[in-house]
Amino acid sequence: MARKRNRGGQTKRHPPAGRQRKRGSGATGGRNRRPAERPAGPRGPGGKTGRAFAALVALEARLRGPKGCPWDRKQTHRTLRTFLLEETYEVLEAIDSGDGRKLAEELGDLLLQVVFHAQIARERGRFTINEIIEGIRSKLVRRHPHVFGKAQARHAGEVLRNWELIKAQERQREARHEGQNGSGGSKGRSVGSKGRAPAESLLDGLPKGLPATLEAYQMTRRAARIGFDWDSLASLLEKLPEEARELQRAVKQGRDAKIEEEAGDLLFAAVNAARFLKMDPEIALRRASRKFRRRFQEMEQRAGEKGKKLAEVKRSEMEELWEASKGGAT
Repeated sequence: MARKRNRGGQTKRHPPAGRQRKRGSGATGGRNRRPAERPAGPRGPGGKTGRAFAALVALEARLRGPKGCPWDRKQTHRTLRTFLLEETYEVLEAIDSGDGRKLAEELGDLLLQVVFHAQIARERGRFTINEIIEGIRSKLVRRHPHVFGKAQARHAGEVLRNWELIKAQERQREARHEGQNGSGGSKGRSVGSKGRAPAESLLDGLPKGLPATLEAYQMTRRAARIGFDWDSLASLLEKLPEEARELQRAVKQGRDAKIEEEAGDLLFAAVNAARFLKMDPEIALRRASRKFRRRFQEMEQRAGEKGKKLAEVKRSEMEELWEASKGGAT
């Protein structure tokens, strides 16, 4: 039977039931004080969640153990990359579906990936799940000084602006720390000139492996947070036909490098427009791709009903099938 412990974690002996300990003259007589409020813990409202999470961590540790699952034991950080990406996209699909149960299931699969990586790291002595949790907890406290400190933030825009400034300050401190330790870590940082220390930038820290659409979105979003943005949607949308005209001129010139550059500028402007409208361009493009898939497959089905393959249909008839598919598959 476990001993009872007080809030400080020390073993405490309680007087028999029905007896009250006498207080000194400085105490408030024999009145019982109400316990002070404390954050939910294992014995508080969050106890069930804490136990469930601990059980999941223990389960993955067992699967990775000597008598565990051969497949789990074989995995590494690198071999799990594909699964992490797949689970992320499945979460996005579940969100789009509006199915709460499906979303809960997919979020569980994604959470497992975090626990899986934490277990691998713990075995190698790199970090633990507790360090992951404490890291994000302390980061949220640091980056919300308007909640946990004395800073002021009147609206969400100021919150985002402060967030980016705090991130930049954190990167500066990290750079100084790395310089003092001789590690010279300049990962994702702008390079200074004439041997000077790397220049700090709000665009530092973006993962190099981001898809191009997401990279453009993240860069323009960071710039907008400090005020470098278009004045209106109308002025931004005027940029799209301007970039299209420049692409047409490049095509007439016939220079592949210039065509690629102008095509990139047109795509970048489209991403920026989506960002200005508070839309994630990656998600918007994925939805457009799915819509194209549904309509194209509808075209194939309609052609098949006529005893033809779509590739055998004339272009004019393809256009008719396309228009018909808009009504049959939205």
